[in-house]
Amino acid sequence: MSIRDFKAFIEFAYENSPAVRDKFAAAGLKPEDVRGVEDLPRLPVTRKSELGRRQQEAPPFGGFLAVPLERVQRIFASPGPIYDPQGEGEDYWRWRQALVAAGFQAGDVVQNTFSYHLTPAGFMFDSALRSLGCTVVPAGVGNTELQAQIMRDLRVTGYIGVPSFLYALLKKAEELGFASELALRRAWITAERLSEELRLLLREKYGVSVFQGYGTADTGCVAYECAEMKGLHLAEGVVVEVVDPQTGEPVPDGETGEIVITLMEETYPLLRLATGDLSAFVAEPCRCGRPGKRLAGVLGRAAEGVKVRGLFLYPHQVAELAGEFPQVRALRAVVTQRDFRDELMLETELNQGSEETPDLAATLASRAKELLRLRAQVVFVPPGTVGEALVVDKR
Repeated sequence: MSIRDFKAFIEFAYENSPAVRDKFAAAGLKPEDVRGVEDLPRLPVTRKSELGRRQQEAPPFGGFLAVPLERVQRIFASPGPIYDPQGEGEDYWRWRQALVAAGFQAGDVVQNTFSYHLTPAGFMFDSALRSLGCTVVPAGVGNTELQAQIMRDLRVTGYIGVPSFLYALLKKAEELGFASELALRRAWITAERLSEELRLLLREKYGVSVFQGYGTADTGCVAYECAEMKGLHLAEGVVVEVVDPQTGEPVPDGETGEIVITLMEETYPLLRLATGDLSAFVAEPCRCGRPGKRLAGVLGRAAEGVKVRGLFLYPHQVAELAGEFPQVRALRAVVTQRDFRDELMLETELNQGSEETPDLAATLASRAKELLRLRAQVVFVPPGTVGEALVVDKR
């Protein structure tokens, strides 16, 4: 349950979350010292690395869980692994507000192509859609031809997922000769960059209006587009800061900084979670009439992680993968994009005497899918090709 009053939220979090008390103690503060949003910068930011470390030291939630475990509906595992609890309520992650702004309503048949396996995205949007009275098709990821057929047969009117898969589905329907039979008119996407070129193509060629939003597996809905599509409105239930990545201090409106989120939720009261994503506040009023500032979108990354097909890829994961293969001298993950879809290539240097075989490439690709949770093409390269950077984003 979200706690709307900031003072009550701070007091609840301090009293019920050992990790929150630790953060106050580290800053030499008491709850009465943080009475308003303007006082939040007195507390240190919480990095994902710290969240993972705390969870390993005090499993499963690192001391941030502030309610009894029996009040947790589900537990998810994000890469790391980092465990995310789902608390009580039909729209715990608060995505309903974003879907309403995009025009989703009761009676829509919506194909949800986010995964329902371990990661929370599938359930996040499933619960929000059902709270609106939508009928959900829990499609999950992959199976492009089958999903295109489902979209036609069930007269699907709405899509939830990443933009590249939406484009792939529509192209498949076109290839199979029934794109004109689709009832799809609205799509809501996140977890992957949406280019204006692709948005225009989807609208002009296929008649699909595409809206986007921003959130994390830990905090749920953070910001979302309205019909004006001029920035992302801040969601209810979170406090959003844009800060200097080095100091954690807020930057002026219009300047680029790191997005930091405080989740005002009694189940999992995260304070000042640093996302690693860069944005800027837009202060000018939106013509839709919604009050408050907006985010200018995701403008880049402040941290080492790179998002590939909706999942973060970190250098330490690439190093771990390379370390499992004695034949591998060096490994580099290269991210590109083709036809609006992210592609991952593993440039692989082998030690002297090791042979470049199809079996080794297949084994490496298979293990990469398990460890990174991403499909990758393995390419053997000459010695000296791979530099110091373990992850290179060429998009």
